[in-house]
Amino acid sequence: MTSANGPDPKDPAGANPAADPAQPPSPEAQTMAGLAAGYAEKAGLHRNSSGHVDLLKSAGGVQGIAESILPGLVFLVAFTITRDLTASLVAALAVAAVFTVARLIQKRPLTQALAGVVGVGISAWLANTTGKAEDFYVLGFFTNIAYIAGMVLSIVLKWPIAGLLFGFVRNEGLDWRKDPERLRAYRLGTWIVVAVLALRLVVQVPLYFMGEAGLTALATTRLIMGAPLYILGLWVAWLVTKPAPQPSKPSSSAD
Repeated sequence: MTSANGPDPKDPAGANPAADPAQPPSPEAQTMAGLAAGYAEKAGLHRNSSGHVDLLKSAGGVQGIAESILPGLVFLVAFTITRDLTASLVAALAVAAVFTVARLIQKRPLTQALAGVVGVGISAWLANTTGKAEDFYVLGFFTNIAYIAGMVLSIVLKWPIAGLLFGFVRNEGLDWRKDPERLRAYRLGTWIVVAVLALRLVVQVPLYFMGEAGLTALATTRLIMGAPLYILGLWVAWLVTKPAPQPSKPSSSAD
């Protein structure tokens, strides 16, 4: 029986009810499914015990969200109070470093924390080089553009990112590519994520060009349109791409 959000994780047939559960998948199918699962895991997408996408964990969990928000928030508060660019940049870097040390103590993967330190470091270098506080946020624009380009390319090539990610969570593997309706749904889901990223640019770029006068608004929208908007976009894409419920098989036993 298929749930409203995807196949029952207890169903060995997964999203392919027509498949014979007694027939093992081919080595090629196993390889491709493994690649899709690996891609989804590397992208940070997780599923919960009920087989649905875990939105909070996919956004990095509470600690991961804090790692993405606090350095920028500390920079804004410090600069607003002191108007000292160097001291504010050092404070932001210190916060990112603290999170890295915390992960070392917790013996948790360092990938996200190290990426955060590198990102904050580059942002601090840009702002310090130009002497403009608003340049602390400019790296995010290029990151958004790169993600948009990659997702649009995946749609054009008929390998939409949403399919690679959600297909893993729903146990569809890569079978969704054989179904035009599922492919269309995952292309739409990918467009939704692209729209979220594009919206960030539409709102934030004009604030950046306002210079220091738009710094507070820029920093605030970066916080609001960061993890919270990502989670919302992911949730909408998940709902839009959910497969149609499969009809129940008639019971073979007498009523």
